[in-house]
Amino acid sequence: MTLRIVFLAFIVLPFTLFGLPVQLSIVALRLPFWQVLPAIFFKLVAFGLGLRVSLAGQPLAKGPVLIVANHIGWLDIVAVASKLPVSFVAKSEVARWPVIGTFARLHRTIFVDRTRRTDTRRTAAEMSARIAQDVPVLLFAEGTSGIGTHVLPFRSALMGAALQDGARIQPLAIAYTKISGLPLSRSERRQIAWIGDMGIGDNLGAILGSGPKDVVLAFGAPIPAQGDRKRNAQRAENTVRRMLNALNRCDPLPRDGEVV
Repeated sequence: MTLRIVFLAFIVLPFTLFGLPVQLSIVALRLPFWQVLPAIFFKLVAFGLGLRVSLAGQPLAKGPVLIVANHIGWLDIVAVASKLPVSFVAKSEVARWPVIGTFARLHRTIFVDRTRRTDTRRTAAEMSARIAQDVPVLLFAEGTSGIGTHVLPFRSALMGAALQDGARIQPLAIAYTKISGLPLSRSERRQIAWIGDMGIGDNLGAILGSGPKDVVLAFGAPIPAQGDRKRNAQRAENTVRRMLNALNRCDPLPRDGEVV
């Protein structure tokens, strides 16, 4: 734990202090390489937190895509952003959080106010515009987080953002499979997951105090964004559930999530 704190304090913190004003200028000027500094930042943070992230399946490299995933905690963002240049969709409260809200805005996060039904249309339009720019958008489709043993029903309201010509929906299963090389127990999953009324300080302390954590990002076969959004949400949910169950059991992935 001490070595991780030293790494975060003397490597990640100086990089952050240097990179924040640069990233602020890049985002303000709408320059196309806005994802470069965040990618380096999240790789450093992932290393500092002991995350060992691997990919399974093939993420779409080109074309408009909405990625829909299960959600376990804020570590998901670090794991995904350390490997993929995506824009996240997050609840509006995140924008008001100290420090984290600033980071989220500089990463061009799309915020949604879940207390206002009318905000769904605005958020979907922003997602659609970002997708049309060939920037992958990632939606945690459950609308909440769990401990990583199962998948909750996917909400379809925002998935209509992908319903445009040529767009595709790609299911993503996020699975924390091992700590210190051993399969996770249920109690260890609660050290990683951010659930209930757990404070971020307690969660961060548990993460820093645990051994190296293996995380698998498993991509399913893309789904054409055509037809009914509820049907698309159900298809994506079924794919993510099959892949997550397989990864948790250390079984081979189903045909729509083959390991590469």
